[in-house]
Amino acid sequence: MTETQLREQICLLAKSLFDRGLTHGSTGNISARTEDGGLLVSPTGTSFGRLDPAMLSRFDPAGQHVDGDKPTKEMPLHTAFYDTRSTAGAVVHLHSCHSVAWSMMPDVDADNFLPPLTPYAIMKLGRVKLLPFFLPGDPAMGEAVRGLAGKRSAVMLANHGPVVAGKDVEAACHAIEELEDGARLAMMMRGVPARGLTPDQITALVTKFDVDWDA
Repeated sequence: MTETQLREQICLLAKSLFDRGLTHGSTGNISARTEDGGLLVSPTGTSFGRLDPAMLSRFDPAGQHVDGDKPTKEMPLHTAFYDTRSTAGAVVHLHSCHSVAWSMMPDVDADNFLPPLTPYAIMKLGRVKLLPFFLPGDPAMGEAVRGLAGKRSAVMLANHGPVVAGKDVEAACHAIEELEDGARLAMMMRGVPARGLTPDQITALVTKFDVDWDA
């Protein structure tokens, strides 16, 4: 994929997320690796519904901002995933409603944020780590991700929003949608004796799809 095509894909997928209410206003940020090892990143204060391919922030392989508008203030989150996960080709962060709501529930498992209700959440995300609340833009968020040593592809920032790394921008967007849908189901099933996946079913999924479940 050429850089021009990647720029267009980032903006197209971001608009799709925005149009379906998965992030709002000027919230959320997205980045992707370029062929030369640099990054394209959504600028600070921009809406996912109106990203301009020509104005995306461009970083060179050394991590220097070389072109485009000023990048998102959440760059430490993005670079933490790229620096610790060799398979990361894109990172997406949203302020999606149901996942934020689920992060506020008092009995959520911080080491396994989503209850095992559906197979695709496990297949695309593995275990999701719930991180504590940080002020927006706090570099400590990136340090918290680095502390996971690349063992998780997805984290949930308490009272804030999910962050997901994928092999490319399309995979990262699909995975973060799965996270939001899993949280929506969890909220719907809260207080109901729902039949989730059994330990044997989880083991079968993890084995068949080579999921990093024990990380």
